[in-house]
Amino acid sequence: MLNPLTTRIGVAIDIPGPWGEQLTQRRAAAGDPQAAYTPAHVTLLGPTEVPTEALPRIEKDLAAIAAAQAPFTIHLRGTGTFRPVTEVVFVTLAAGISECELLAEAIVSCDDVERASWFPYHPHVTIAQDVPPEALDAAFDDLAGFSAKFHVPAFTLFSHGGEGPWRRRRDYPLGSSLGSSLGGA
Repeated sequence: MLNPLTTRIGVAIDIPGPWGEQLTQRRAAAGDPQAAYTPAHVTLLGPTEVPTEALPRIEKDLAAIAAAQAPFTIHLRGTGTFRPVTEVVFVTLAAGISECELLAEAIVSCDDVERASWFPYHPHVTIAQDVPPEALDAAFDDLAGFSAKFHVPAFTLFSHGGEGPWRRRRDYPLGSSLGSSLGGA
């Protein structure tokens, strides 16, 4: 059970249809129970406990971060794995990596966001995690030829109450300050 003085948040880029549904279904087929609670996404900030009273400041910071980043394209292509360090298979980003890295760095730099990281940030879409090795191997092989390109117009703040799926709190459109600074272009 969560402390009522804290809220668990995460920030992610949704994978649009039809690819998001396809990747979420593949995660479920691997036997990964998180597929039922977490649709396909690129994480910018993993699950993080923050003081509930800090949410308005965090939301203001996220709006400023989004406004300063132009919309961009993500190209998902092929598979990768973090094995043997962690039992994870994922779809890789062939384009959009640096934009995701810049957003993730800015988000973890917010005053009210404290997140210890065990590993360097590496944008990806998880398709199998903590399942038997043969399920990891199958997911890796099944999506080795996967490819999808899509426009990223926003990122999303999610919250989680400790049970069930993550809940969408707010979408943050990218580049909202760029048009005004470029004369509306």
